[in-house]
Amino acid sequence: MKKRVVIILPMLMMLMALVLNAQVTQKLSATKASEYGIIYSLPTTVIDISIEVEKIVKKTGEFYQYAKKYLNTDEVITNNSESIELKSITVTPRGKANPSERYLMQFKPGNTPYLTLNEDYLPLAINTDKMPVMPDVELPVAMSAQPTPLESDAAKHVISGEIAQSKSVAKRAELAAMQLFALRQTRQDILTGEADNMPSDGKAIELLLNNIKAQEEALLAMFVGTTQVSTSVSTMSYVPELEVTNDVIARISMSDGIVDADNLAGIPIYITTEVVEKGALPLNEKGEAKTFPNGGVAYCIPGKLAIKINYDGDCYFDNVISSSQHGVVFGLDPKMFSDKKNPAYLIFDPITGAIQELGSVNTLP
Repeated sequence: MKKRVVIILPMLMMLMALVLNAQVTQKLSATKASEYGIIYSLPTTVIDISIEVEKIVKKTGEFYQYAKKYLNTDEVITNNSESIELKSITVTPRGKANPSERYLMQFKPGNTPYLTLNEDYLPLAINTDKMPVMPDVELPVAMSAQPTPLESDAAKHVISGEIAQSKSVAKRAELAAMQLFALRQTRQDILTGEADNMPSDGKAIELLLNNIKAQEEALLAMFVGTTQVSTSVSTMSYVPELEVTNDVIARISMSDGIVDADNLAGIPIYITTEVVEKGALPLNEKGEAKTFPNGGVAYCIPGKLAIKINYDGDCYFDNVISSSQHGVVFGLDPKMFSDKKNPAYLIFDPITGAIQELGSVNTLP
């Protein structure tokens, strides 16, 4: 099963989002030049699995041992550490052209219909510019770690000469605490209007307060430490064909983040799939399966597939999707689309090839 999993680099995530939100379409008409026929493919249902991990880096402050004495706080980072955790898993079904499911729509001369295809030659609609309604999926986006207070411009100027020259860590901690309290008092004086040499306007006051805040945060970080959080996202494509139980699709390493399924250094992410409903052909009045109409416009009657994704004992996805490969292909009479007085229109589901909407062109706005 692993050979059907394709890892997509995180840099391609943005391109995937653009493809989902802005489809490239093309129109084909059943004309004399094409012998009144149009070739298209029905899809295989693929699921894109977006895995988001969070990396947390904690570092001790220079004066962490004196935080209780001078700041009366126990909320202090006492050891440097790095941790990686699974934050979310997002599953997005999509259709991929199945080369073994190619069909020719054959029409008679006259009122020639047209077919709209996407860039993968999957059918979107017949006889209408109305496009399929697609699910609105919010994909996770990678987030870089923000600079710590100690990496700010204000931190470069917050250390006084006396602090810098002192060789005693205890003395530097005492001086840093005194400077922190002095900044807090200055801020309070500005807010109450009791400060000497008050800035002349509101914008100047805001700039001064922001600078005081940045210096205060830098001094505080010297005692309590710093925490940086970043996220990374990788997406893999998985074709659910056979039912599987606890198939490893990727792993999460505590040092490298998301890694391949074969990398035993990581904790496995498992997928389990179960066919809960198979697509079935429509029945006639006698209860017998209907036969494919001659030259019919092929579409899929999909099945239903239950998908579960687990990691480290927790379930991150549990849902049922429609799946073309667990369904059957049937067809509509092509005459209904070339009827001169009342032609039909059809909107496909490009994820499964199913009928999303079928009606008369005369009823369209």
